[in-house]
Amino acid sequence: MAHTLDAFLAQLRTQPAVLVTVQHSQGSVPREAGAWMAVFAQRVFGTIGGGHLEWDALSQARLHLAGSSSVPAPWTQRTVLGPRLGQCCGGALELGFEPVSAADVQQLSQRLQPRLTPLALFGGGHVGHAIVQALAPLPFAVHWVDSRDDVFAPDAPTQVHTEHSDPVHAAVRHLVPGSRVLVMSFSHAEDLDVVAACLERQRERHDLPFVGLIGSRTKWATFGRRLQARGFSPSELAHVTCPIGLPGITDKAPAVIAASVVAQLLLLNATGAG
Repeated sequence: MAHTLDAFLAQLRTQPAVLVTVQHSQGSVPREAGAWMAVFAQRVFGTIGGGHLEWDALSQARLHLAGSSSVPAPWTQRTVLGPRLGQCCGGALELGFEPVSAADVQQLSQRLQPRLTPLALFGGGHVGHAIVQALAPLPFAVHWVDSRDDVFAPDAPTQVHTEHSDPVHAAVRHLVPGSRVLVMSFSHAEDLDVVAACLERQRERHDLPFVGLIGSRTKWATFGRRLQARGFSPSELAHVTCPIGLPGITDKAPAVIAASVVAQLLLLNATGAG
């Protein structure tokens, strides 16, 4: 999302566009209110849901850019997603059409900036790299932490902040409140220390809504005993999710694990859990 916005604004500095925004929605619709699509003469950034709805909006925007539209700008259009559009969602929405240019870059940068969920990722291994790539187009601000040098991807997305921390668990105290935490370092000892630091912070501040640890149930049973020996209660240990990812997916390829874990995070955001 952030990458799409950056690309749109870069193009807008050289060419005018029409910004199409879902202003209101009712019932079942392809995209929620706030979704947008930027239409240039030859390029499009973003989407309002695809299908005939988007194609019709695209055509209207390009008519305006070509100077062929009879509708005064800016304008709005209410659309029912029924047989006329060949879309049977059954809902209705209002689209706003807004001509924009280089003069609008700064205000659009602020207005369209997606709300990002903070995520702390401990571990720069294969799965960590796969998770960072899977999160690249999604609304997460990633704080990527490792105790080793030179393990981070040199082309990490713009919403990723990297930190070398030794000891690695020292970074926990500085995490943004509300951070979701994923623990997957190269060392079980580091994993244990990070989880312990998260539980300590949760005990004091109650501001880490999700702490997920990569590994098996056997690993978590061992960790549970060691964490209890450090003074954490069973109710505190229940705050940790291990294994992570959606149940039923057994493939251990990094990209598959990443897809499963990211889907779990999106589900937690959607349900308000965690």
